[in-house]
Amino acid sequence: MKREDVEELHYITHIDNLRSIFQYGVLCHRRAHKILCESIADPVIQSLREKVVIPGGKHKLHDYVNLYFNARNPMMFKRKDMHEKLVVLQINPLILDEPEVVISDGNASSGYVKFYPSPEGLEYLNESLIFAEYWTDPNLIIEYRRKCAICAEVLVLDSVSSQFIIGIYVCTQKTYEKVVELLRELSFVDKISTNPRLFFREV
Repeated sequence: MKREDVEELHYITHIDNLRSIFQYGVLCHRRAHKILCESIADPVIQSLREKVVIPGGKHKLHDYVNLYFNARNPMMFKRKDMHEKLVVLQINPLILDEPEVVISDGNASSGYVKFYPSPEGLEYLNESLIFAEYWTDPNLIIEYRRKCAICAEVLVLDSVSSQFIIGIYVCTQKTYEKVVELLRELSFVDKISTNPRLFFREV
């Protein structure tokens, strides 16, 4: 993947977290679970992520905010029935140039994933797998690899400032109207758009 091909990064969250995010930024798991927020995380997956130490040994995975290149991934598919309660924050790719940012070539909790410094690590990512329409395959080993790759992550230590948020995707008009109301005072209305496909809700 080339640096210039990254137009945006994605962060999936519950709509009820928006006000907190615009006040404090997107917080890493270690910090976020200490404040009032609606978690959409899978407890089983989080128990795996809790054990992962990023190469270098200084920080654990839960010390990082995890951003996706493609939010239309297995996590979103698992939460697709919550589509009216979810939003996808569009994050400015300039975050790739921030200090201590790490790139994983797949789901960061996988036992086979590799970690690289950003933005140099982009060259190790398989763009066709990350932006594939689907990850399923008759061969379960190939399916596992595709499923892992589409969840490649950008890991940002501690937090992502709300200044990096360049837009918000929602699934339905109902959610759009709710987000508009929540963020009206921030003059963010023109940066909110509907994208049902991202939420596996094509019509």
